[in-house]
Amino acid sequence: MNAPHMLYSRDGNVAVLTINRPEARNAFSPEMIRLWREHLDEARRDDGVTVIVVTGTGDTFCSGGDIRDMAEGKLRSWDMKRFLWEGVHRIILTLEDLDKPVIAAINGAAMGAGMDMAIMCDLRVCSDRAKLGESYIQMGLIPGDGGAWFLPRLVGVSKALELLLTADVIDAGQALSLGIVNRVVPHENLMEETMKLARRIAGKPPLAVRMMKRAVYQGTTGTLRSHLDYISSQMSLLSETADHAEAARAFLEKRKPVFRGG
Repeated sequence: MNAPHMLYSRDGNVAVLTINRPEARNAFSPEMIRLWREHLDEARRDDGVTVIVVTGTGDTFCSGGDIRDMAEGKLRSWDMKRFLWEGVHRIILTLEDLDKPVIAAINGAAMGAGMDMAIMCDLRVCSDRAKLGESYIQMGLIPGDGGAWFLPRLVGVSKALELLLTADVIDAGQALSLGIVNRVVPHENLMEETMKLARRIAGKPPLAVRMMKRAVYQGTTGTLRSHLDYISSQMSLLSETADHAEAARAFLEKRKPVFRGG
């Protein structure tokens, strides 16, 4: 029996999703897209999961769309529309609804839709061997997976247009200097360093972590007045939680707090 194209595991409070189609450089397949969405939803529903990590098997994070399928004309016209709207875009919208932080551990090449899938995550830890590129223009296409929305918000409109129109492939150091990735680490330490970051976040008060993520994204789309109104509501709710009370007591008692998410 063939291995699933997307794997799911738990490491304490961290869920790990692993893109698992190395023979095709982790290019998309209908099974992969379905499992990606289902596993994200599973992690969302699991109260024991605080942080999610996404990575790839082998030497590629994700090469995006399967060029063989494109060459054979399997994704044209309404078939392309359905594949995106009913498949890939469900992942993007699931991520938008997900309050738990998602970290991409970029273990290798992230090209085209693969780069889009990395930049739609909240944080990115990058192997020093990784390469990233918005390669759509090479195929006579435009970013089908949100790249034209996410990339300008990371690097600005002008730089995003340059990367999108030239299909330049950038290395990990360039990605770090542009603010596309948060950290670059030695390839052999990628998962160790990513999990260290994930566990550090997972050790914070779970409700505050979720509300913090939501507050940041709400602030990028709303007015200052609406944001302050939102924040005052969330602060009032958090002030009633057991985690807040525990944090205050632990500070005064000079000890490490123990959070339960209550």
